[in-house]
Amino acid sequence: MGRSGDIERKHRITATETHSMPHIGGHMHRIGYATGGAIALAIAALPQAANAADTTVTFGVTAGTLTISAPTAVSLGNGAPGGTITGSFSGGGVTGVTVTDARGLNPAPWTATVSSTDFSPTAGTGAIPAADVNYTPNTATFTGDGTFTAGTAGPLSSGGFTAYSHTGGTGGNTANWIPTLLVNVPVTAHVTTYTGIVTHSVVAS
Repeated sequence: MGRSGDIERKHRITATETHSMPHIGGHMHRIGYATGGAIALAIAALPQAANAADTTVTFGVTAGTLTISAPTAVSLGNGAPGGTITGSFSGGGVTGVTVTDARGLNPAPWTATVSSTDFSPTAGTGAIPAADVNYTPNTATFTGDGTFTAGTAGPLSSGGFTAYSHTGGTGGNTANWIPTLLVNVPVTAHVTTYTGIVTHSVVAS
């Protein structure tokens, strides 16, 4: 090839200078310059900043109520005069007595009491006094914190007595217990069905 051809080749294949640039993201980047022809530029892609959006979320807790539930009807079974009749306080698909405290208080105390009327015969005369029926609260199941305390077993009365109580605790709580009723049937009782009203109540304490 002649001299002009050599000059043309030398013009196209020229030396490339490489210069170091400052560190970017912990890496050395180099730029190459071609003195003849196109300029080649290679820079590593830089990490992009993350996009973020903060939202403040609020909600409120409102006060609920303090309630108590119990079976609407319970059958204790049968027994002879002078004997006893024992049964649990469950019926109609409802098991025992339940206190539900949704007041959201701190502390959240309450007291549940039980009282009863006398037990009147469906036929004839001669009621069986409430005092002839003993009430035992038994062990309860609980949710929530605080202290749950069973009342002392004893005879029913119209005045009532404590069945269960709750002290301390924060927020909501529940208690469920299945009382046992034991009827001391008087020897003077006659053959019929006796009916009375047992009432459970709960109050803030």
